[in-house]
Amino acid sequence: MRIITGTARGTKLKTLPGNDTRPTTEICKEAVFSVIQFELHDRVMLDLFGGCGQMALEALSRGAERAVIVDASRAACEIIKENAQKTKLMKQCRVVTSDWKEYIRGASGREKFDLVYLDPPYQEGILDEVMHRLQYSELLADDAIVICESDKNGIPNPIDGFRSKLYRYGKTYVTVFRRENGEEE
Repeated sequence: MRIITGTARGTKLKTLPGNDTRPTTEICKEAVFSVIQFELHDRVMLDLFGGCGQMALEALSRGAERAVIVDASRAACEIIKENAQKTKLMKQCRVVTSDWKEYIRGASGREKFDLVYLDPPYQEGILDEVMHRLQYSELLADDAIVICESDKNGIPNPIDGFRSKLYRYGKTYVTVFRRENGEEE
């Protein structure tokens, strides 16, 4: 696994051993960034289930302003920090060891994000719960883009105030939500 393009292009990233995290495939990552490639510059990103940090680090490498990467696992957060150092993007990152619900509750009203990436453990209904909490959290900027990765059983339902588009890459589904008052695709 590596950073595909930008300032950290080609940097190989470390992942946790075993099956505790499920890194986004290169094909899926490339496809996600081709959908939002012209909307990354100066965005503030939240990666709520950070894993190894690859999605936030890719966004930073491509021009995002800064990123908050959250993961409940201390070991995952150590890997994220290592990867951020290796890509020379650590100054633009804040790595937080926290449960996603606690992070949303604690950061609500104190931070705003233009871009949110959600890749929780594949489980039916979890993305619906995360999207519901985010929708009412005051964490999303007016032109926020929320990208959800899931399998076919975890595709999130439509959300009031957001338009969505569904993409499929093999067994992986990506739903891109955009605020209704945000710019058109």
